[in-house]
Amino acid sequence: MSATSLALPQRSAATSLAFAVAAVLGAIVSLCGGTSFAKSLFPVVGAEGTVALRTGVSALILLAVWRPWRLPLAARDAGWIVLYGAALGLTNLLFYLSLRTLPIGVSLAIEFTGPLALAVLSSHRALDLLWAALAAVGLVLLLLLDGSGQALDPVGVLCAAGAGLFWAFYIVFGQKAGRAHGGQATSIGMVVAALVTLPFGLAQAGGGLFEPAVLLAGLAIGIFSSALPYSLEMVALKRLPKRSFGILLSLEPAIGALAGLLILGEHLKPAQWLGIACVIAAATGCTLTARPTRPAQ
Repeated sequence: MSATSLALPQRSAATSLAFAVAAVLGAIVSLCGGTSFAKSLFPVVGAEGTVALRTGVSALILLAVWRPWRLPLAARDAGWIVLYGAALGLTNLLFYLSLRTLPIGVSLAIEFTGPLALAVLSSHRALDLLWAALAAVGLVLLLLLDGSGQALDPVGVLCAAGAGLFWAFYIVFGQKAGRAHGGQATSIGMVVAALVTLPFGLAQAGGGLFEPAVLLAGLAIGIFSSALPYSLEMVALKRLPKRSFGILLSLEPAIGALAGLLILGEHLKPAQWLGIACVIAAATGCTLTARPTRPAQ
């Protein structure tokens, strides 16, 4: 076998890996940029109206792509999908509510502690106490001051923490719902999420939610905050180990903070950047040292 024939598979594998990494980073940039744009819509339809637009548009896109009605759905799977969708809707709603008073990077970092806590609690290892402690240090640094030198808004902090809690539920219910077809579970789950958030959006914005300009902005938010990131993540997961995927995803609070700075002019204190770095380091360490999942017998 020639050296050239050996090099080709290695080059192909390296190209596939680079493409997967680029897909994850593209998903994070799209999500954070879309969220920053969504926040600029708050003065028009409020946080509730914005999240209703996001989930509603995303649901319509996913329904058109997956057409879940073509596949049979067991009653047990349907129940888990409803719970998964409700958790998704509440995660989005609480996260957007937190953005009314918190910078994007800070809100993302606080929200990130939800799945991190789930990973630590599921592990039962002494090493994971280190990651929990590091995340706690990050939270203390984040909660001390905001960009103006004042204490962070407690309602915003509670909303971000609530979003993290429901993100953990979203992961648990999503694993159960995953027994159904992936596209079917995702599309029906997003419809449930839209139904959860729509009443809040209508209560806040009323008929203004259906103004042509608002709907056009909602289309952009739905594409860049949900449809495109989820699609890129799906592409990446097929080529990238879950551990590597989790490490890359840990960069989301930092990229969110940069997007908030560049798009919205959200300036953070050095201590808050350090707090975000601690949360990222905790999430990365937890992912790196996680035990590999045993295949089902």
